[in-house]
Amino acid sequence: MTRRINAFAKRSTAIAGAALLVGAFGSACTSTQEEAPPPPPPTGSEFDQGAVQRPAPTPAPQTERVLDLQTVYFDYDRAEIRADARPALSRNAEALRASGDSITIEGHCDERGDEEYNLALGERRATAVKRYLENLGVRGRQLRTVSFGESKPAVIGRSEAAWSKNRRAEFRTGS
Repeated sequence: MTRRINAFAKRSTAIAGAALLVGAFGSACTSTQEEAPPPPPPTGSEFDQGAVQRPAPTPAPQTERVLDLQTVYFDYDRAEIRADARPALSRNAEALRASGDSITIEGHCDERGDEEYNLALGERRATAVKRYLENLGVRGRQLRTVSFGESKPAVIGRSEAAWSKNRRAEFRTGS
């Protein structure tokens, strides 16, 4: 019986060793997937007929619609809409009603007056323009106001010519 056990043990050891070798050898020799062969080159007749393959053209980028909204100007220390600003505001209102875009109305002032006063005056100017546009049929939710006071002058200078260009309401889209 001891002989049988010894023979069995030898066979088991031999089988286990062989299995171990086959496993090690098999994992070292794993098969790799073959890559697809490259496409054949075009024939001469395709080149002769101008049928050279070119990449598909990229579509033209979408151009962003830009509203042409006109700046309006104010008299010194005033927030009332001037008569000469009404045609521009009517055109602005028409463009806003047609587009449905939202804008920010920026109120600006010249450098005269202190900062706090000019911020308040810029806000009154922006609010006056907003109310005017709403009266022309622009939805209030399309309009936002902000005051920059004297902090963003359009023209640098200490003359009435410069100051008159800084007393304004401007329009920014995408707000």
